[in-house]
Amino acid sequence: MFVEHPAAGYKKIFETVEELNEPIPARVIGVLPSWLGGSLLRMGPGLFEVGGEPFNHLFDGQALIHKFDLKNGQVTYYRKFIRTDTYVRAMTENRVVITEFGTAAYPDPCKNIFSRFFTYFKGIEVTDNCLVNICPIGEDFYAVTETNYITKVDPDSLETLKKVDLCKYVSVNGVTAHPHTDADGTVYNIGNCFGKNFSLAYNIVKIPPPQEDEKVVASVFVPQPSTCSHVRLCSSLCSFGMTDNHFVFVEQPVKINVLKYLSAWSVRGTTYMDCFESNDSMGTWFHLATKDPADYLSSYKFRTSAFNIFHHINAYEDQGFIVVDLCTWKGHDFVYDYLYLANLKGEWEEVKKAAMRAPQPEVRRYVLPLDIHREEQGRNLVSLSYTTATAALRSDGTIWLEPEVLFSGPRQAFEFPQINYSLCRGKKYSFAYGLGLNHFIPDRIVKLNVQTKETWVWQEDECYPSEPLFVPTPAATEEDDGVLLSIVVKPGAERPSFLLVLDAVKLTELARAEVNTIIPVTLHGTYKP
Repeated sequence: MFVEHPAAGYKKIFETVEELNEPIPARVIGVLPSWLGGSLLRMGPGLFEVGGEPFNHLFDGQALIHKFDLKNGQVTYYRKFIRTDTYVRAMTENRVVITEFGTAAYPDPCKNIFSRFFTYFKGIEVTDNCLVNICPIGEDFYAVTETNYITKVDPDSLETLKKVDLCKYVSVNGVTAHPHTDADGTVYNIGNCFGKNFSLAYNIVKIPPPQEDEKVVASVFVPQPSTCSHVRLCSSLCSFGMTDNHFVFVEQPVKINVLKYLSAWSVRGTTYMDCFESNDSMGTWFHLATKDPADYLSSYKFRTSAFNIFHHINAYEDQGFIVVDLCTWKGHDFVYDYLYLANLKGEWEEVKKAAMRAPQPEVRRYVLPLDIHREEQGRNLVSLSYTTATAALRSDGTIWLEPEVLFSGPRQAFEFPQINYSLCRGKKYSFAYGLGLNHFIPDRIVKLNVQTKETWVWQEDECYPSEPLFVPTPAATEEDDGVLLSIVVKPGAERPSFLLVLDAVKLTELARAEVNTIIPVTLHGTYKP
């Protein structure tokens, strides 16, 4: 059943706000768990125009870091803009200086015609606008996006400390904003690499935990793209899966045309969005690599029909199979095309019309068999009793995958998924928590039992939540024993934003901490105990 939003209060989460000079106190309603003490850190866009020029895409607004501090039953809220080069130059020159995902930068109009002409041919200037996520690496915290730049920040003062160019340390041109972390603190990520003669690769980066006499070290292995290198296309990277022994990379049909990417910057008005290509014939491929020793398993060729993916939920190994749970969007049509702010900030009926043209979201489970050499063609290779997902060997040596659908509703997406990461990452699990998108508008929090497909929902009229982060109860023995933290915006209320604390078992409200300021949309974040 659709929930209508005729008042269009969701527009408020896409409007510019000012940073705060100091933390502001929140009014706590309900009872916070006594053990819950720490900081919720969130990243998202906070500046949606500069010098009268609007940013066009959801992923273009300038990076704003948010913090809710919880201590002794008291809560404060604070936010600051990340002082990236992109932000500082935009504020200094009062215009869009560096091209963003869907917004083009133009030469300074104050320069003469010859200076402006040569500006077009000085090469690619990649944005460092790190608005997507904030991730701990060792004892440090970094704001990240999907380019090669990450920004070290102070999680207490929110001050910007240092810009880091990953290209100086590892062979990548960009990485995902969703790294994985092992129990020992080792961090893994995946990125694409454009080599000599336009060769392409997906590189997995390993950052060992910090040692007393050692700084960040990275080692890389290089699986070559198997389906697209002949046309110089490289798959869009958003996240990846990691089990105890394997990495899982889903190569979706949305590709970056490398030649177009390298040449298009001399064309006036070109953006990153102009460099993506997609068609149904490419399909979707699953790639496997081992962790130790690092090796790309080129003989495993898993494929299925076309879909978009931005977020993996979890992946684990069971009885000789790898189970991969994903938030998908059917077909090859690029979902980012529907995330322009003009679409998201429209009147409700217009928002619904735009969303009806977009791919249909589904939560899917795929199962990849690891023992495929002695099986007959065409027979289902999946023998796990608890799933209807199938895998069949074809005459060309590829294995065709069909999924089990875990969640589906018309234009109702389960996205921005979270799990009990410390307990369940890479393990068989039961529960996932997600942000419910209603025609791309976030209006609910959903808990999904991936085994029974049962769901629980938190929702309130004219409330727009963000990704729910799971925080386990200390010494908990049950997978869902903990709380969910989400920033919720309720335009028109006396205090229009609040930190919501939910019991993760039944999704019942334990407390909310209300602040007298609007908080714009946030994408991802972390909890710092």
